[in-house]
Amino acid sequence: MALMMTSNQEKNSRLNQRISADLRQKVQLSDQSDPNFVEDANYLKDTKKTGKFTWVWVVLIVLALISLVCILFI
Repeated sequence: MALMMTSNQEKNSRLNQRISADLRQKVQLSDQSDPNFVEDANYLKDTKKTGKFTWVWVVLIVLALISLVCILFI
């Protein structure tokens, strides 16, 4: 029984070593590519800031959820 457990641990350690080696290789490959955020800048060009009264919508949504819970459970 103890022999089976050590065998499983050896298999798991080999698997962990293979996984960590694969992850290290992927990290090294991803570090070589220089990210270019120009596409992100174009994506954010036409967006707007949140309005002054956004908090009103948040309060209304919370009140609607509270009222639904009250209707369903009371």
